[in-house]
Amino acid sequence: MAGSIASQRPHTGEARRDGPLIVTEDTDLLDDLLRLCAAAGAEPEVHHGVPERRGVWEGAPLILVGGDAADRCRGAARRSGVLLVGRDQDDPDVWRRAVEIGADSVLCLPEAETWLVDRLADVVEGVGRPALTVGVIGGRGGAGASTLACALAVTAARAGRRTMLVDADPLGGGLDVLLGGEHAEGRRWPDFAASKGRVAGGALEESLPRLHSLRVLSWDRGDSVVVPPEAMRSVLAAARRRGGVVVVDLPRRVDEGVAEALAQMDVGLLVVPGELRAVAAANRVASAVGMVLADLRVVARGPYAPGLDDRWVAGALGLPLAGELPVDPGLPSARDDGSPPGAGGRGPLARFCGAFWEQALPAEAGS
Repeated sequence: MAGSIASQRPHTGEARRDGPLIVTEDTDLLDDLLRLCAAAGAEPEVHHGVPERRGVWEGAPLILVGGDAADRCRGAARRSGVLLVGRDQDDPDVWRRAVEIGADSVLCLPEAETWLVDRLADVVEGVGRPALTVGVIGGRGGAGASTLACALAVTAARAGRRTMLVDADPLGGGLDVLLGGEHAEGRRWPDFAASKGRVAGGALEESLPRLHSLRVLSWDRGDSVVVPPEAMRSVLAAARRRGGVVVVDLPRRVDEGVAEALAQMDVGLLVVPGELRAVAAANRVASAVGMVLADLRVVARGPYAPGLDDRWVAGALGLPLAGELPVDPGLPSARDDGSPPGAGGRGPLARFCGAFWEQALPAEAGS
């Protein structure tokens, strides 16, 4: 049996530290695990017991131990990322064997196949800390949410962080236009509208237009395309797996697709001009957004109506204040020159963005 497995499976003489380790002598189970690895783009190393070569067990990013091999893995170094895989969900001894080898989880095939493919794909992509994901939404029309979203993304990219800017507002005119890249080559939302299941994060990133050192997912100039909730979920999950920063420009109307986007936000910024009518409109937006997103903060934008200031605006909405955006006199001229918001690194908008990232991002998070 050992010889037949070795002749038809990935060679076990070379360590593949970047791929998962499979430990089993069950040929049927091995066929299934190899099939799932292929679906995830993972190249495994196969052994019948704990590898004798030093460091293989310890260095593998993920270890799949067949139920038949659990006894042979007792005594191996304890570590995370060990999964016990079998087919008999009613096996009374499966949990005992899992404890004996220090497994994180017990998987039963075929029920757990989708979950396992996702986990294997994470290994292939080298998934680590997910991206800090910030949603920006206007309290009323013309509040300046798109401008702030672009400036946040440009500022993060200028600081050397891996950055993706996602335009989730199909009626907003396209963030690629605001960045001066409406003719840039790359995919737009209509190319991803049919996405279901897992989208490869690396492939997504490479397919998008690269503008001002960041990747942009925006809209084309064709007819309006509806992005189903499952597509929004898959694409944003792929973007987040790449790490760094993801900034999402959100519409004020919360439909199913927007709710899926909000569910993946770490923090939301509600841009509210300092006017009574704007605060009243923002209150309705905040009510809808707050049903999905727990961490919603106010960005108050001047100038203010008499008697109002940034703290009054935040207090009236019952939300924490993320900061104030004073009038930026340099924005119109920069826009005329083709410079994206925040590109110069100066002015109130750029200062706000720099301060926001300095506070929001841990020192060790990076590109």
